[in-house]
Order: sequence, then C-alpha cells, then structure tokens
Amino acid sequence: MARSRLDTSGLHVLGVRHHGPGSARAVRAALEEIKPEAVLIEGPPEADALTSLVGELEPPVALLAYAAEKEGPRRDAGEGWAFWPFASFSPEWEALRYAVGHGVPVRFCDLPAAHTLAERMAAAEERRQREEDPDAAGEAPEAEEPERVRLDPLGVLAEAAGYDDAERWWDDVVEQRGPGEPSPFPAIADAMAAVRAESAPESGREARREAYMRQTLRAVLREGHQRVAVVCGAWHAPALRDVADHPVKDDTALLRGLPKVRVNTTWVPWTHGRLAAASGYGAGVAAPGWYHHLFTAPDLPVHRWLTDAARLLREEGQPVSSSHVIEGVRLAESLAVLRGRPLAGLDEVSEALTSVLCEGEPARAALVHRRMALGERMGAVPPSTPMVPLQRDLVAAQKRLRLKPEPFDRDLDLDLRKENDRERGVLLHRLRMLDVPWGVPGPSAGGSKGTFRESWRLRWEPEMDVALIEASRWGTTVASAAAARAADLAAEADLPALTSLTERCLLADLGEALPRVLALLTDRAATDSDVTHLMAALPPLARSARYGDVRGTDGTRLRQVGEQLLRRVCVGLAPAVHGLDDEAAAEFVRHVDATHNAATLLGGEVLADWTAALASLARRDAVPGRIAGRVNRMLADGGLLEPAELRGRLGLAMSPGAEPAGAAAWLEGFLQGSGLILVHDEALLGLIDTWLLALPEERFTAVLPLLRRTFGNFTGPERTEIGAAAQRLGSAPAAAPGAPVRADADTERAAPALATALAILTSGRSLG
Repeated sequence: MARSRLDTSGLHVLGVRHHGPGSARAVRAALEEIKPEAVLIEGPPEADALTSLVGELEPPVALLAYAAEKEGPRRDAGEGWAFWPFASFSPEWEALRYAVGHGVPVRFCDLPAAHTLAERMAAAEERRQREEDPDAAGEAPEAEEPERVRLDPLGVLAEAAGYDDAERWWDDVVEQRGPGEPSPFPAIADAMAAVRAESAPESGREARREAYMRQTLRAVLREGHQRVAVVCGAWHAPALRDVADHPVKDDTALLRGLPKVRVNTTWVPWTHGRLAAASGYGAGVAAPGWYHHLFTAPDLPVHRWLTDAARLLREEGQPVSSSHVIEGVRLAESLAVLRGRPLAGLDEVSEALTSVLCEGEPARAALVHRRMALGERMGAVPPSTPMVPLQRDLVAAQKRLRLKPEPFDRDLDLDLRKENDRERGVLLHRLRMLDVPWGVPGPSAGGSKGTFRESWRLRWEPEMDVALIEASRWGTTVASAAAARAADLAAEADLPALTSLTERCLLADLGEALPRVLALLTDRAATDSDVTHLMAALPPLARSARYGDVRGTDGTRLRQVGEQLLRRVCVGLAPAVHGLDDEAAAEFVRHVDATHNAATLLGGEVLADWTAALASLARRDAVPGRIAGRVNRMLADGGLLEPAELRGRLGLAMSPGAEPAGAAAWLEGFLQGSGLILVHDEALLGLIDTWLLALPEERFTAVLPLLRRTFGNFTGPERTEIGAAAQRLGSAPAAAPGAPVRADADTERAAPALATALAILTSGRSLG
C-alpha cells in the first residue's frame, strides 16, 4: 500500500514540555503568527466536547476520564480513572485558550482514554488474580514484549550543550527566552529527531499513542484545513511532523483490537501541589509557584518575587527592609551572570533570599521559600461542568453551608448547638461514610467524650472528586448515598464494627439507615459469645446513647441494647480472664477500662451490676496479676474498697510466697494511669518498699525491667513526688496505726537496696 499523500506544507508541530511558562508564551506567539485553521492538542479525544468550557475555567484544572461501568471487576485507586492537568503556564492551556478565543476548531489527539483505562484495568485484574490464586489453571499468558528503554532526550541534549542538569538546560534555552526571539519549535523538533535516531524505536503503548496521533492528524488534514497546529510533548514532535513518512497500514495495525471501556469525561479543580514533581506526577515540575510567577509577572520577575518574600517574612515577624530586597536582586542577577544564565532562576533567587533577606539563616528562609516555590492554589470549574448528581448535591451543600473546598489544611471548630454548625458536621460525617475524607475529626468529633463541640481539619484533594463519582452508585444525594452505604457496611460487619457504625450513623444523622443497623446489632449481640467482642462494642454504643440528645437523637433503643451487652459482659467476665498470658492480659485491661467508662455513661442498675462483677473478680485467686491490680485500683478509686482491705490485698499479692513476676504485674496493673496514690497513702508505699527489700538479689534483678516499665510511664513530677515520699519512709515509720512496716529495719543492710529503689523512682531520664 502506498504511503498517504497529504499536503503537510501548512503543518506546524509545536513540541513542548507539558508545564513551562516559556513554552506557554512561545506557543501563544507561534499560534498568533501561524493563525491555524485547526488545533490539535495532546489529550484524550473523549474530552473534545468539553473544550467549550475553557473560557469559564480557572486553572489549575484537570480533565478527568473515568470508566462509566458501575458494576464489574473491583478497582483499586488509579485503575478506572486518569487525569490530564493544566496550569495557567501549561502550553496546552494556552493553545486551548487561543483556539476557543478565536473560534478555531480544537481537538485532543492522544490515544483515547477508553483504551488506556481498559488496558490498565485488565492488567490490574490479571495481576490480582495471580496474587490471589498463584496456582490458577494454566500458565500465565505471555506478557507483551517489554518496551525498550529509550534515551532521556533532555539529558542527551543538555550533555551535548555542556550542561550537567537537563532541567536547567531546558530552562535556559526555552523557558527563559525573551520576547521577540525566533520560535524555538523547529529547532526542538530537529533536536528530538536526532535523539530519536540514536534511541530504540517506540514500541508498546508509546507506539500506539503516536499511531493514533497520526491517524487524527491525517483526518484533520483530509478535511481540507490548510494550516494545522499540533501541540504535543517535544519527544513526539518528529513522529507527527513526518506523518507522511509513516504508512497508514502500519498505524492501523498497531491500533487494531485494542480493549475498550465506556468512558465519561469532565473538568475538575486541580492544585499546584498535584502539579509538583514531589507528588509523584510524572510530568511534574519542581516549583509550580515559581513557574506561575514567571508566567503571570514576566516583567521584573526577580524584583517581584523577592518583594513578595520580604512581605511574607515581615508577616512572620522577621525584620526585612527594602534595602534587603534591592541587594537581593543584585545578588541574584550577579549570580546568573557568573553562571552564564540568561536570567536569574529559582536557584539564584533562593540563594539571594537566604543570604541577604535572611542574613544567611536557612531556617528563616525556609519559612517562605517552600511556600512560595509551591505556590499552592486550587482551580475552579463552572456549574455547567458535567457532574454526577452526587457532586452537584455536594456543591450545593458547600455553597449553602459556606464551606469552601481548599487545597491546604484548615481547622474548623463547630458548636453543635448552632444549626449551621450542626449541619456542617453532619455533612462531613456523611462524606466520611462515603470514603470521601474531606474532614479529619479531632478529639471531640466522634471521640471518647460527647460535647456540644466538634473539631475538624479540612483539606480537599482532587482525588476526592473521583471518590464522589465512585460513590454515586449509592445515591444521588449525599444523605441518601451515605444511608445506602451504611446499610451495605452493616450487612457484613461484626459486632464491634456494628456499634461503631451505629455511632457514625448518629453523627451523620442517617435516620433512614439506623433502624436496619440497630436490628442487625441486636441480632449479633444476642448470638456473639465472645466477651472481648461485647466489650469492644460497648463504648461507641454508650457514647451514642448518652450524647445522642446533643444531635436530637432518641437514645432509648441504644441504651437498651447497651444495657443488654453490659449484662452479658458481667456474666462472662470471670471465665474470660482465665489463663491469659501477660500480653493478652494487657489487652484485656484496655477492654476493662473502656467498658468501665461505658458503664459509667450508661449509669443506673447496669453500673451497679458492673461494679459488683469487678468486686467479684477482684476476690478471685486465679486472675492474672495485671488484671487483678487494675480491677482493685478501679474499685479503690470508686470508693468501693476500704484502705485497710486494699493494703491487705496488696500485701497478699506481694507476700514472700508469691511469685515476684506476678507481684510486679499486679503492681503494674494497680499503678496504671497514675502513681499518685502512693504519695497520699504511705502505708501502700511502705508495703511495696518492704517487698522490694525482701527480694533476693536474683529475683530483684528479674523484676527490675517490669518495675522500670511501670514507673517509666509516670510523668516527671509524679516520679519526683513518689521519690520524695519513699525518702520519707527512711526517717519515720509508716503512718498506718498498728501496722509498722519498718520498726526493725537494718538500715546498713538495706542501704544498697534502698538506693536502687530510689534510683528507680526518681530517675526521670532513665525511666522515661
């Protein structure tokens, strides 16, 4: 078949770096000169219909393409969607603005997202299946021949020009070109052609991309357009400029039989943070804020940059004058001359900022440099942008509640007694139910204590638009989708997860889902015999029952379920602790603490049942030491254990016949949380002191790590107070009437042990 006969005399291929202010200005100048009849831009052709919205968009924005199937293979993040970002300084954005502004037909010419996403999803599903079932029938299909590694074009050209930094070379020859200079694009295409001649031919996906670009270009030329401009990555420029040298049949063969999925496209806001190379974006730039500044302030960019830096430093309380700015500009320009650069770049400006404005202190410069180099900002899309109903409902709620999505952290404190604040909190909780974590709750938002206040930290990420699209299968509004999602989660949840879900439903005001969740909760609670499951389920249920009235929720049903759970815990408490090792006992103590707090919230008869169960457990002999100590401490703190009886139990636990490790565990459980009880009850401290003095050396050495762990958890002031109380024991007998603990002590023999005990109790550094 003969090669296609096309008139390419009016073809202009503009090879660019995807985000660069110099490239963007050069593209604009070239288009003004070419006056094309059609413009092609590297991007997904499914988005052609969205180009009409360009005039209403505020960059940075991104084209989002996502697989439209709501059912089918499960997808992990990134498999069913893809972004094509644009900043104000992106050459493709300037081409779009020119075409739309001049009424010139514009198309995207890259490989369709329908093929890209289908390939990605199929490869991911195949990989998952192999991981889940390595012995699946048959051998794994032969993989496509891997693409050969191609040369780094910028690196090759930079090395040929005597540069050791490819980015700096590109900045010097393209991004920092002055106005009125000749178009760089013919030279860029020739240079890339030379590099491609020394590199391996394109294969795999890159070859298919270029084949589709050429197919699109041929179609546009055959439509009769005389002057056509193509804006693409510099690497692809030779492959499109020489379109007539590539047989049509070869390109057609490359594109035959590609997998395909149905795809939807839309515009979404983007951020400079996501344009930065540090975010992992393959075409990212090191300093989006610097590039934005160069593009929006082409006259005196160094002067304006350092002036802005001085303003920010003064806002941070740093003394910076106008003379600092003047000297900083001089230094930056002098460094550029010494280094042979056409203009001062970010490196020179950063050095001037540190050396002059911050007087050589990098820490001061860091206050503003990273913030300015990133220049975080978030774009915006108009209401006419295609959205799923769930997105539109959220946008309306954000506007009504005056909650603007922003790309940086923002703290939000809510007073739930105010209607607007309460609705804000409900919206954030509903979004979390949909796996859209716009807000991260602080200690009072669904935490351990219910109050009239909630605290949140907000930050909107572009990926949350994708999460909203994926969540749209649950409903068309945030409320209905969150309720449906809650019901789905409840169907597979165990008992602790169900009670946590109940609390989340209350916080999110999901009255539609709550009856279903409570019904499942009641059924699971009646059949689950694992005491630790019951104990883990109680805290969120008790919080919900106690503080539901803050949000106008009737907690009667919740209280009934909570009381039922607590009574079952009381019955099974003693058997559950039998035979636990130290690690399991420590975990059980955490459950006991949480259950005790829950019982206190529920109050009434069940609290009395719980304390009676604790008292019964404390009297048993076979209870692990850590649990026994903790239970006795809880009873003592609640005034349910007389001091004399408490001392007797402590003395029994530390009697000569008791195993030292078990006694140390009992002491650790007893002192968990606070050791100030030893300061206020010297008789208890005396018992511990006597026990330590009586231990043989080898046993003392064995329990020393346990004691260190116990006392090391106390604060410095607590250890100081305990040490002072222990020191007083040496000068006076214990205060307990009729129970002297040191009447016949041999002070000379006790001195070494006493010194060691004092070191344990008072050494904040070694014990912390």
